Amino acid sequence: MTPDQIVALLAAAVTAGAPLIYAGVGETLAERSGVLNLGVEGIMLVGAVCGFAVAVATGNPWLGALAALGAGALLAAGHAVLTVTLGAEQVTSGLALALYGTGLSAFLGKPLIGVPNPAPFRAFPVPGLGEVPVLGPILFRQDALVYLSYGLALATWWWLARTKPGLHLRACGESPEAADAMGVNVAAMRYGAVIVGGALAGLAGAYLSLAYTPAWTENMTGGLGWIAIALVIFSTWNPLRLLGGAYLFGAVDALGFRVQLLGVETSSILLRMLPYLFTLTVLVVITVARRQASVPAALGRPYFREE
Repeated sequence: MTPDQIVALLAAAVTAGAPLIYAGVGETLAERSGVLNLGVEGIMLVGAVCGFAVAVATGNPWLGALAALGAGALLAAGHAVLTVTLGAEQVTSGLALALYGTGLSAFLGKPLIGVPNPAPFRAFPVPGLGEVPVLGPILFRQDALVYLSYGLALATWWWLARTKPGLHLRACGESPEAADAMGVNVAAMRYGAVIVGGALAGLAGAYLSLAYTPAWTENMTGGLGWIAIALVIFSTWNPLRLLGGAYLFGAVDALGFRVQLLGVETSSILLRMLPYLFTLTVLVVITVARRQASVPAALGRPYFREE
């Protein structure tokens, strides 16, 4: 590959990694609080269709992004009611949410198939930074949602590691009993984390329909929600590592589209499988190498104060 092709590949990796950052950071917040949400895929799809529908109706992609945030938050609130208030089994609730979101998005999106997006998010260079050699084309000639994803990962890491509310959230995921004894409202922290996580997953879906491939098609996430959950494990619940993992997956995904352009003869089906095979391989390596990864101790365990 020539230097220009490598730069183009890395720029595509950053673009492809953006929805994984939004969904992964949201899932990190939920799991750090002790709640596992396997419904990310369904929430992303509903966010994608709601964001696209509002953008088409209003001609404003930012209103579409806000609609996706609201739709994701609403679905996640249902998951929070089931798991935090009622103590339902989190895996079952999450899987039900994934299936429900997939079906709901297909139903809502039927009239939108084939409709063009009148106002997608478009890439624009950051003045000054966009002209920096190598880094400029890779990082600073993207669209607004990509730029926001940079700050989101950094801000979430700082909030979890350096602020009192962030430490309280982590305490709820490690030992809700101890957090409760310190005066932390465990239920409120978990509700907030799950709802914010759902909102970010909805925005991740909207990125697909408003920027990455500005159109609506059924099941357009193609399993990215499950990849985002895997990346949370890959990053050991650290938003900065998640940032790198998302771009690594994005690079593998982008490479699959470019291999045939380089004259390499291979199956297109194998190329589509490549990112997922890569993710599974990484998870196996992490499981073998780090059996004591920093899994939140209370992840998946409901907490009731009277107990």
